[in-house]
Amino acid sequence: MLNIINITPSKIIHEIKLTCQLPSIIEGILNRNIIAIIASEKGLTATQEELQQGADNLRIINHLHHAEDTWQWLEKHHLSVDDFEEIVYANVISAKLAQHLFADSVEPFFVEHQLDYAGIIFYEVILNDRDLALELFYAITEKEISFSEVASQYIEEPELRRCGGYRGILHRKDLKPEISAAVFAATPPQLLKPIVTSKGIHLIFVEEIIQPQLDNDLRYQILSDLFAEWLKQQIANAEVKIQLESAVSV
Repeated sequence: MLNIINITPSKIIHEIKLTCQLPSIIEGILNRNIIAIIASEKGLTATQEELQQGADNLRIINHLHHAEDTWQWLEKHHLSVDDFEEIVYANVISAKLAQHLFADSVEPFFVEHQLDYAGIIFYEVILNDRDLALELFYAITEKEISFSEVASQYIEEPELRRCGGYRGILHRKDLKPEISAAVFAATPPQLLKPIVTSKGIHLIFVEEIIQPQLDNDLRYQILSDLFAEWLKQQIANAEVKIQLESAVSV
């Protein structure tokens, strides 16, 4: 039978190091400190209503639908009520700082990078033989066989085969450059000539190009991206001193 194992702060830090999580932990600490400092400099504070909404949002995100759920979550993560309130405050202030810095930049950024947010719906079969890919391309073009039949015969992965090679809604960043250039230049619905990449020979049927709309979800995404990039720049310009030696003796 095992004896009681004591888990100390130094052992926790040592485990973080051994599991290579230290860089992400340090980044989180830096982000939190930078946000707090800049928000204070700009006089940003949180109202009681904003904090209440922030607490409600945190509960929703973590599926804490009842008071008991919240207490169990706090216990699981070794958090106090004060810790919970600190998380809420940090989240609210972070969102307010992002709005303060970049709310007016979202629309110009969207206009400038609009093509990056366009969506594409297509079906794909990846082959190893270029001649076979060309043969199938012309067979589909001549309506001798359908794309779905090709997908059923030549896709090995079961789930992808069942949906006929459907790739979902993708964006430029999700695709290899040679694929992205071809699919976004298509006039849907259109079967593209085989495209060669390092993965093989791609036979692609473009069903639809979805033009982006600056709705609330996309506005939030752009705001978050701009804020995240700003934080990276702040960290890069900061003088960071990390002291661990005294805390990792085990």
